[in-house]
Amino acid sequence: MSDELADSNAGSPVSLLYRLNDQIPWPKAFLIAVQQVLAMFVGAITPPMIVASVLDLPFEERAYLLTMALFASGLGTLVQVTAFRGIGTGMLSITGTSFAFITPLILAGEAGGLPLAFGMALAMAPIEIILAPFLPRLQKFFSPVVSGTVVLLIGVLLIPTAVMGVQAPLAGDHSALTGLLLAFLVVSTVIILNAVKMQWARLSAALLALLGGYLLCYIIGAVEAPASEESFFALPQPLKYGLSFSWAFVIPFGFLYLVTAIETIGDITACSELSGEPVKGPLYWKRIRGGVMADGFNSIVASLLNCFPNTTFSQNNGVIQLTGVASRRVGFLCGGLLVFFGLLPGLGRWLASVPGPVMGGLTLVLFGLIATAGIRILMKAHLDHRGLMILATSLGVGIGIGMAPEVLDPLPPTVKLIFSSGISTGGMVALFLNIVIPRSKEHEVEPRMDTD
Repeated sequence: MSDELADSNAGSPVSLLYRLNDQIPWPKAFLIAVQQVLAMFVGAITPPMIVASVLDLPFEERAYLLTMALFASGLGTLVQVTAFRGIGTGMLSITGTSFAFITPLILAGEAGGLPLAFGMALAMAPIEIILAPFLPRLQKFFSPVVSGTVVLLIGVLLIPTAVMGVQAPLAGDHSALTGLLLAFLVVSTVIILNAVKMQWARLSAALLALLGGYLLCYIIGAVEAPASEESFFALPQPLKYGLSFSWAFVIPFGFLYLVTAIETIGDITACSELSGEPVKGPLYWKRIRGGVMADGFNSIVASLLNCFPNTTFSQNNGVIQLTGVASRRVGFLCGGLLVFFGLLPGLGRWLASVPGPVMGGLTLVLFGLIATAGIRILMKAHLDHRGLMILATSLGVGIGIGMAPEVLDPLPPTVKLIFSSGISTGGMVALFLNIVIPRSKEHEVEPRMDTD
């Protein structure tokens, strides 16, 4: 362990039971690691489930993508926690598949199948590694107005995908009304468990709703999982689907890597604060650079393992706050659990067989939460007339293209592909306007520059 990672925890919050480098007993560490996994499990598997469903991939491919999502999340978590040679935060930073890339992944999958989706994710991932040292200075351009607009667009434009899941047919002789009622029960379960004033209920609300919905479908005969003769364990198959490349997807993928890098700064800052670690100064910025570089490195590894781009998860910071445990030992156990789950084909097959209405009801809430996260970011911005114009124009363009992509039909095919993602196009409009529209001096906000 490096001297930097062994930095003093004197400033830790009083409520912190185990600080960053405290050696929490292994049984306690395991229980906290399970809670960390519960908090991120559904978030890690949802993006590949959505992409696989929209692309109408065969059942076996869906199952494989889901197990690889868990495996890559585990490896990414271990990289972040270990912080070897400056790659990683060295804190309890949990990683998982990013929601931001769902739309470009679907568009790439429709244009060139999984090889193009993985190829573009791999080709553009080095952006985070290259730009990591310069991110403090880039924050001025990627202001809360820009990042909040992008996050809001992600949530809003993914909600129709959740509704499509609710309308998906069930196995057996079941009506559409049955699917609607199942989705309603799943949503209700999430709301009720979040209203219960118990830590375990809130942490596991999404997973319990998923399990409950699946169990109910199984009881009424609405689940159909094909038989399989796979072994209990199965090792990853790197480059199983191959790779391909298209210049048309450089901008959509590259832009979203930039945006997720800026979001990672916020996640790492929150993790540092909750862990009683510095949120300014050399050590803080070393962790920022290492965390963003690790996201890029993890996305490269994930692409090679047939998984989608990875990023740090913000919801796991809430677990640190709830449990008062920020020990890196928990991070190592959490990464190990995720890697283990990623080696179980049966788990992937079970996840792939979750009925559409169950997953649709759950993702309806998750995508709504993403949209509200964007609203919260925007609330921190100085939304004067300038900010409102940027927000209004970007939302209009992004939602308009997302809801009516045929508006781009007059454009050449390559140009159409570049701007076919409402998320990236709306985000690029927000970035462009944020750069070119002059800001009033009283609202000029410089990024924190404690980079010595």
